[in-house]
Amino acid sequence: MIIGLKDIQKAFGVEEVLKNVTFTLEEKEKAALIGVNGAGKSTLFKIITGEMSADSGEIFLPKTAKVGYFSQSLEIDSEKSIYDELLTVFDEVIAIEDKMRALEQQMSSLSGEALEKNMQDYSALSHELEQRNGYEYQSRIRGVIKGLGFDDSEFYKPIHTLSGGQKTRVALGRLLLSAPDLLLLDEPTNHLDIESIGWLEDYLNGYPNSLIIISHDRYFLNRVTKKTIEIENGKSSVYFGNYSFYVTQKETEREIRRRHFINQQREIKHQQQVIEKLRSFNREKSIKRAESREKQLEKIEIVEAPENLPDKIRLAFTPERESGNDVLTVKGLEKGFDGRRLFKNVSFEIKKGERIALIGANGIGKTTLFKIIMQRLAPDAGSSVLGANVFIGYYDQEQEDLSLDKTIFDEVSDTHPTLSDLAIRNALAAFVFTGDDVFKTIASLSGGEKGRVALAKIMLGKANFLILDEPTNHLDLNSKEILENALVNYPGTVLYISHDRYFINRTATRVLELTPDGVNSYLGNYDFYLETKANIPVYAEEQQPATQTQSNLDWKRQKEEQAAKRKLENQINKIEEKIAETEEAISECDALLEKEEVFSSAAKSAEVFNKKTKLEEELSTLYEKWEELQL
Repeated sequence: MIIGLKDIQKAFGVEEVLKNVTFTLEEKEKAALIGVNGAGKSTLFKIITGEMSADSGEIFLPKTAKVGYFSQSLEIDSEKSIYDELLTVFDEVIAIEDKMRALEQQMSSLSGEALEKNMQDYSALSHELEQRNGYEYQSRIRGVIKGLGFDDSEFYKPIHTLSGGQKTRVALGRLLLSAPDLLLLDEPTNHLDIESIGWLEDYLNGYPNSLIIISHDRYFLNRVTKKTIEIENGKSSVYFGNYSFYVTQKETEREIRRRHFINQQREIKHQQQVIEKLRSFNREKSIKRAESREKQLEKIEIVEAPENLPDKIRLAFTPERESGNDVLTVKGLEKGFDGRRLFKNVSFEIKKGERIALIGANGIGKTTLFKIIMQRLAPDAGSSVLGANVFIGYYDQEQEDLSLDKTIFDEVSDTHPTLSDLAIRNALAAFVFTGDDVFKTIASLSGGEKGRVALAKIMLGKANFLILDEPTNHLDLNSKEILENALVNYPGTVLYISHDRYFINRTATRVLELTPDGVNSYLGNYDFYLETKANIPVYAEEQQPATQTQSNLDWKRQKEEQAAKRKLENQINKIEEKIAETEEAISECDALLEKEEVFSSAAKSAEVFNKKTKLEEELSTLYEKWEELQL
């Protein structure tokens, strides 16, 4: 075990963020830490590193274990170049090399015992260098720099001249090369393009030590992790599989708990009805049976209802009118800035109902292409023409269309002035903005909250052509899945930029790859795009007959269950009628035994009493049969 957490709790004021977090991580194990935004994932990382203290609980971590933490805000600001900064990771290795060079220089002037001692020292240093993989550190540095998206010309670029995202990538590279025993990565893919994310996946799959990853990139988590730790409502749950396994298993377990709870509540209600019915028979035996059942009911261990899931957005895109079949025609687009061309010869068509993902390396000009389509930027050459009756809903990843000084309510109201206050409040409630939250200013919102406001405006706009620039960037996992379902069910047309391969897999019907010399078109989702590029044949499975067969079986099973239920109800009704008849017959016997002509005659009394005894035995049998059928 590399680390163990037991009953970790943390509160900020009256808000309990972590209530009971318990899990272990073995050596070389790779786990995902997931939960909605604000669940406490980053807080937990800070507690593990000692940057923040827990209110209670225990952390078991070997004293010799080295922990490395990559946070979303981590940057390096240095006068060194990218290469020289990463070279500092290997200072000890370089020191060993220097000692070996010094020993080599001394060898020619030594002899005898001095030479032998020199050779022994040299051999020991050589062995230590080999143990530290010191003979390949330069190639490792170059591999990491290239893998993180820097080209050869940038190796010796001063770090202080880099953008914030580039500095973050350098910080990630330095941490990866340092290879701590426990690596904590908080959103490591945020500033990487798809190629760099693929490289990072391969690097982490070969990582020799343990790691825990916080990420909204589900495709990335699927490829790297084999264990999933979820924080929900302050508590932790552990699933022994990747993200897709977790989704399936969590839903299964929650459904089992829900059914268990419902079945127990149904059984309790049923038993209460049986007890009430037995008491209504008003016989000594039925009352005793009722009392016995009441005691059994008191001993039942009550199953708790599953905890409510965190609030989720409710999203549905509904076009106000239908567009023509030709939605967008792009011909020969070309664009560059400051003498540097981004792309040329960009031509493609989009038809009604398509959901197209636009992908390409960072800096290739994807957002620029969107701005040309939106007529917010003029091309250097070429044309972009919308079809008939096309009405656009645009999602800008920079949220430049949001006014920072406005409240959430005013932002939506000003965009859609014909909507009533109630309609606006209902729409915002669907995006988890309720009560006084709607009067928060846009400037005070997080990236995810701003994204939800932008999506709310688009939903209310009822557009038939959605152009979305990185719509999942600030959304938590639940919100991403809701957006995916909304797009899949959307009857209009969608063109979007995304680095989220899981999202592309779920939603895209076609992938457009933007290159400096044009676009390449691939039918299908992201996996089809990869397979096509790799020239791997794809075979579609014939699922329809199996689905039809299953549907027929389900229909037949349903009919059989309904017939069995009707039969059972008839049996119960007949027995209840028989119970009533038998009780009536027993009452008649009791009445006869009170008559003088009967109790004064020994023969008649014995006859009536024997009849009553037989009826009571039949009644007892009927009770047992009735209870059995009720179960």
